[in-house]
Amino acid sequence: MGREFLELFQDWADSYDDTVTGKDVEYQAVFEHYDNILEEVVSRSKGRVVEFGPGTGNLTKKLLEAGLEVVPFEPSPEMRAIGMQKLGEQVTFKDGDFLDFSLEEVADTIVSSYAFHHLTDEEKGKAFGIYGKLLAQGGKIVFADTMFETEQHYQATISQAMMKKYDNLAEDLKREYYTTLDVLEKLLQENGFTVHFQQLNHFVWIMEATKQ
Repeated sequence: MGREFLELFQDWADSYDDTVTGKDVEYQAVFEHYDNILEEVVSRSKGRVVEFGPGTGNLTKKLLEAGLEVVPFEPSPEMRAIGMQKLGEQVTFKDGDFLDFSLEEVADTIVSSYAFHHLTDEEKGKAFGIYGKLLAQGGKIVFADTMFETEQHYQATISQAMMKKYDNLAEDLKREYYTTLDVLEKLLQENGFTVHFQQLNHFVWIMEATKQ
């Protein structure tokens, strides 16, 4: 459920913000229009927001600046420490992940950026079932993440990374649980959501799902 990648984040935490600002050539296309992607998530959010995988708090900061109440759950101690240092007393980063978290109140919006691919498709479906009970009718899931229109697009992207000798990116694409739009749509519909997708760069789409 994503916690198998905690060692990766232990190593990546200190340089994560450099990566998202384009200093790592292999990942420049993944994080192209990064600020705009985060702002798109914010613009589609409302009310009480639960955030999963906030990392160093970049999306969290923008949500707070928009006047939204945010409850962020981050499983990586190293990422939590940087996020708390960055945002001070504005918010408390809680230990939790997409499937294992403690929340007493209902949410209006559930958000995430660059993190949902840490879950297998089976775990993604389980997560949607949990969120369906957490959200009121009309509540939304707004996730920005690497996903692919089809399996063919996915495999072509891996091939392109290998041709460019972007070995870290290619290994990342093969190691984690990136999925396709049709799989996500089916899982969401099974759990009572309608969904709209919008592509924001070659890798990243926004998935906006509304509870019926």
